Amino acid sequence: MCALIFHFLLLNIPLLLASLIHPRCYWRTKLKEGKDLDLGPNCVFFLQPTSEAIGREHWNKYLNEFTTPESQRFAFALAFSMDEVNRNPGLLPNMSLFDYIGFGCKTLPQFTRHMRMVINNVLPNYDCTRKPMCALLLTGTSWETTATIQTFMNLFVSYQVFLLTFGPFHPVLSDHEQYPLLYQMAPNDISLALAMVSFILYFRWNWVGLVISDNDQGIQFLSYLRREMEKNTVCFAFVNMIPVNMELYMPRAEVYYNQIMTSSTNVVIIYGDIEYTLALSVRRWESLGIKRIWITTSHGDDAMSKRDDTLDSFHGTLTFAHHHPDISGFKNVVQTLNPINYSDKYLASMEWMYFNCEALASNCNTMENCSSNATLQWLMENTFDMAFSGSSYDIYNAVYASAHAMHEWFFQYLVLLEIPILNNYKSVCLKLYDILRNIHFTNPVGDRVTINQREKLQEECDVFYISNLQQGLEIKVKIGSFSPYFPHGQQLHLSAEMMEWATGSTKILPSVCSADCGPGFRKFWKEGMATCCFECSPCPENEISNETSESLCFTAFTAVGLGVFVKHHDTPIVKANNKTLSYLLLISLMSCFLCSLLFLGRPNTATCILQQITFGIVFTVAVSTVLAKTITVVLAFKLTGTRRRMKYILISGVPNYIIPMCSLFQVILCAIWLGSSPPFVDIDAHSEHGHIIIVCNKGSVTAFYSVLGYLACLAMGSFTVAFLVRNLPDAFNEAKYLTFSMLVFCSVWLSFIPVYHSTKGKVMVAVEIFSILASTAGMLGCIFVPKFYIILLRPERNSIQNIRKKS
Repeated sequence: MCALIFHFLLLNIPLLLASLIHPRCYWRTKLKEGKDLDLGPNCVFFLQPTSEAIGREHWNKYLNEFTTPESQRFAFALAFSMDEVNRNPGLLPNMSLFDYIGFGCKTLPQFTRHMRMVINNVLPNYDCTRKPMCALLLTGTSWETTATIQTFMNLFVSYQVFLLTFGPFHPVLSDHEQYPLLYQMAPNDISLALAMVSFILYFRWNWVGLVISDNDQGIQFLSYLRREMEKNTVCFAFVNMIPVNMELYMPRAEVYYNQIMTSSTNVVIIYGDIEYTLALSVRRWESLGIKRIWITTSHGDDAMSKRDDTLDSFHGTLTFAHHHPDISGFKNVVQTLNPINYSDKYLASMEWMYFNCEALASNCNTMENCSSNATLQWLMENTFDMAFSGSSYDIYNAVYASAHAMHEWFFQYLVLLEIPILNNYKSVCLKLYDILRNIHFTNPVGDRVTINQREKLQEECDVFYISNLQQGLEIKVKIGSFSPYFPHGQQLHLSAEMMEWATGSTKILPSVCSADCGPGFRKFWKEGMATCCFECSPCPENEISNETSESLCFTAFTAVGLGVFVKHHDTPIVKANNKTLSYLLLISLMSCFLCSLLFLGRPNTATCILQQITFGIVFTVAVSTVLAKTITVVLAFKLTGTRRRMKYILISGVPNYIIPMCSLFQVILCAIWLGSSPPFVDIDAHSEHGHIIIVCNKGSVTAFYSVLGYLACLAMGSFTVAFLVRNLPDAFNEAKYLTFSMLVFCSVWLSFIPVYHSTKGKVMVAVEIFSILASTAGMLGCIFVPKFYIILLRPERNSIQNIRKKS
């Protein structure tokens, strides 16, 4: 019992955690520089320890060197992280971290020109005055910046350069043969692909578009996404691979526009380098009136935020980001450095700001109802901190990783003397690299951090909805989360309340290639069509569709008959034939008609099992009820005053116990069947040439015929007893009708056996359905139609006076 309770709680962990998830909401204002295409700054930070104290005045002067919001937000994250490390007495005691050289943030061409000037002035290979040293560089966000700095720093013989990168994970940089001293702080994006596919399946989409950068990063994400989509029968409506080079992009810009414009999908995923061409594509598409549900990653936030304020999409933008905890005190530290320049309004132009979701929701029923001017004023008054972006969090972890590595390095070098003082400085530097490569620690917000990508676990993801309001105001709401460690099907949790508040509706647009075919039609695939797409064609005459009218019609007729019997329950014809058994027989016949529906549609494990088990049990109940009615008739006519035992048997309702006893034996047979060799889904590749048919395999053929044989024994017993008393005199003796019903039942199932063995595939299923409907209709017609005729059309015969007159 304890194990069952533990298993139950384990399966419900996602629900338990979901109920504890506090809504997270953010706001920011769009960048005033939104018309240019300088979307991704290229930054290089030279991390170096010093024995001097680094105070707030140093950081204020340092931050003033960064002039654009894009570069300032990374500089803020670096300054905050280093200041936190420097104030930690347990890390690097009597030492401080700072940016030694101050390359800053530049565009890639500016950065390349700057490095060439340095090389021309220094002549690195011939400078013998420099002391050997280990250089620890933090670079991002573009992988090209990292590759460039690696090339340039290799020219400096006196430097052993270790690189830590922030920004999106890039497969090129994971090549340790080409970049042996480089580690990426960001996790790979495979969990983002898993989360996106789970999100797509949640809304039952199967037709999505994809826009990626035409580089290694985009191609790798495409492979992740395609692998998961193929597992779940989700298809690409199109794949636009946008060249990074502007000269290659411009001649094909119209082709990309037409491809997305003519597509029937309502959902488009955007992934890749947010600089230049990809961002330009998104802005151009929306300016030309393309409205879609955009899905992107956190690195695409900037590209999507550069859109015109007047533009509108169907449902804003859905953003997937690697989960990281909140870091408190960020805004306070930054504003302490310069409270005049770094106001809330200014900080909101470069980074997301936290606010209380419930408080704003109480003022606005939906996000769209919020008045922009009033909302902006309210947000300014209720902001309580500045959020870390994914790249800023990478910087935070990189600074702490560097501090932990240097701390251990100095400890071994100065205290334990495990690192010998050698003239070959490379040995000393490689020891630092070895420590850094194997570093494991828990950062101040509780995350476990490791540098080695091979040891990193798959990351959890958050799902955000971003809405562009007027006056340059954006609001981001967390609507869900994804964890790859929960059981399949329970990995994604979405908050219906937050989605409804953010989007203003509980419904979302469909995005399917083809609508489902209705009854009487089947799916038809043409050569070259995607697996998610199909056409609908009428079912041929010799094939079965999902049309259920015949079964439902019989069921409805039986239900009407039951209603007639209940309404006329005090009349002689109902009383004379044990009305309780009549009610039970009508209900069981309705179940017999309905069980034929299990044989329609595409088979699965559940329906294959239910087909045979339901058939066996409901027919046993029906036939055993007929047997009980027959025995009741026999006892009634054999009863005399001297046979008190038979009178007691009849009055006490002993014949009614026949039904549960007979049904229990059938249930035992079915349980043995399920325990030994239950029915299962199988394929039939031989019945029809060129077709593979999905069928239900009976499992144990012996068990199937045992169930059928037991039914035959009950039917033959009922037929024999009813035949013997068919001529007994009575006004409403139904023995003749019971005899005919069992005769029809036995005839149908006796003829079923040879026909069943001579057919295969769909025809075999049709034979079984026909036998079910025919035998059930035979019992209904033979037993009850004559009674319905008297009750409804000849009511004068259904009276005590008429019975006495005949007597």
